Amino acid sequence: MRTPPYRIVTPQLVIRCYRPADAPLLAASVTESLEHLLPWMPWAAAEPETLETKIERLRRFRAHFDLEQDYVYGIFNPQENRLLGGAGLHTRIGHNALEIGYWIHQDFINRGYATETSAALTKAAFRVAGAERVEIHCAAQNVRSAAVPRKLGYTHEATLARRSFANGQYTDQMVWTLFVESYPSTPAAQLEIAAYDAAERRITC
Repeated sequence: MRTPPYRIVTPQLVIRCYRPADAPLLAASVTESLEHLLPWMPWAAAEPETLETKIERLRRFRAHFDLEQDYVYGIFNPQENRLLGGAGLHTRIGHNALEIGYWIHQDFINRGYATETSAALTKAAFRVAGAERVEIHCAAQNVRSAAVPRKLGYTHEATLARRSFANGQYTDQMVWTLFVESYPSTPAAQLEIAAYDAAERRITC
């Protein structure tokens, strides 16, 4: 596959590769949302982290992006002075496939940001990266998260017993899938985005 965009602009959001300078915004967003994140995000159990740890984490995210190993994004407001959440196009589900992950700051849930982010990343995965399959996984009890792939035309393929672990508990995991041949007829394909590479050059998508 090809490298996904480094930066995506949607009607409401800027979704871009993290920079080390984003560490204070990330630390604040996670800390303010920790109670909301703990039941669903395994990494939240390690929070709060020091600012230096956050800086090193963002350096690793950028390194993995540049090395085409994994693609982690911050979700920002248009002014890029507030981190509204985080997302990713993850390479862990096999050949020519990407998994979308996302979380939203607790003050910004129910505004459609997770859906808009996932639609943008779906388009980036198929139209820019050349993926053949995109998946979204979520805990079966996470009703808000499960609503996102349902709205975007993904198919619920399976619910796997005790495959998610967060906040010290195992939960069942839903697997939602979209194949490239089905993508053009889905709501995800309708979102208008502007995508840019590492050199800030516009990518046709």
